[in-house]
Amino acid sequence: MKCVVALDAMGGDFAPAAVVLGGVEAYHKFQNKLDVILVGKKDEIKSILSKNNLHFPDNKIIHADEVIGMGEMPTDAIRNKPNSSIVVAAKLVRENKAHAFVSAGNTGAVAAASTLIIGRLEGVERPTIGAILPSESGFCAVFDVGAFVDAKPQHLLSYALMADIYVREILKVENPTVGILSVGEEKDKGNKLTKDATELLSKSKLNFIGNVEGRDILKGIANIVICDGFIGNILLKFGESVPKYMKHLLTLYAKESFFKKIKIGLLKNTLKEALSPLDYQKYGGVPLLGVNGIAIIGHGSSTSLAIKNMVLRAYEVHERGITDRIRSTLKEIGMKE
Repeated sequence: MKCVVALDAMGGDFAPAAVVLGGVEAYHKFQNKLDVILVGKKDEIKSILSKNNLHFPDNKIIHADEVIGMGEMPTDAIRNKPNSSIVVAAKLVRENKAHAFVSAGNTGAVAAASTLIIGRLEGVERPTIGAILPSESGFCAVFDVGAFVDAKPQHLLSYALMADIYVREILKVENPTVGILSVGEEKDKGNKLTKDATELLSKSKLNFIGNVEGRDILKGIANIVICDGFIGNILLKFGESVPKYMKHLLTLYAKESFFKKIKIGLLKNTLKEALSPLDYQKYGGVPLLGVNGIAIIGHGSSTSLAIKNMVLRAYEVHERGITDRIRSTLKEIGMKE
């Protein structure tokens, strides 16, 4: 059976154009595997299709005349805008008309809609979203990076359990190592949250290696790093600023002299290729783990390429049965809300 993806056509800095183009490309290229439903302002979606000479079935466009902006308060926006593209797309999953909900819109609103409308899995008090960061060993998956800004020790344990399944099944790492982000690698370092969570993680069947520091993330000391959403989101936003700052430094260097400008010009393609692991577009988006369905959250500045890869990520999560795997794992260990 095909994976049906409800795509929020109005979510993201470059919506609806980038979303429509990326979604339609995924639909045409992989329609033997998946279906795409575009959710948003129908006239705008059809106008983009027409301008780009793209064919897309009219019955796969669902009108939603409201848009939740990036700066709106998530729960208020969901309550006050029931006809928004985020809410309508999430309802398609709840009503079993789609397997997955994909959006590059307001992260808080997407997380809230997924949690409140699609619902949580039994045993999950706090769903979690991660970020796949490059590292010397390949990558490091950091959970949570902002689905919820506070956490209790049992939340960090459930984040780790869900992240472990995702990394095994999607990123193909057997028995991934798990670390908890702290201010030192020694066991006695950290605040009450990390110390209490460490005790829970140490008793689990996870491949837990203890504390890791911020500098260890890019080293790839652990395949998975666990933290609360407040710290994780700060970490993620700082990391996103690094490539732009590097570009700024190179621009300043090139301005110093004509010869330096030539050197930068000669190295431009090499630098672009070398720094390609920092490009979030290749991962597209990551799932909000712990909801009773599939919800993929993307970067606000997602291009059409990132959108296409988000749709494909939804298909992979569906194909690998990640939601069912999480459900059975939590049931097996008796996680309670």
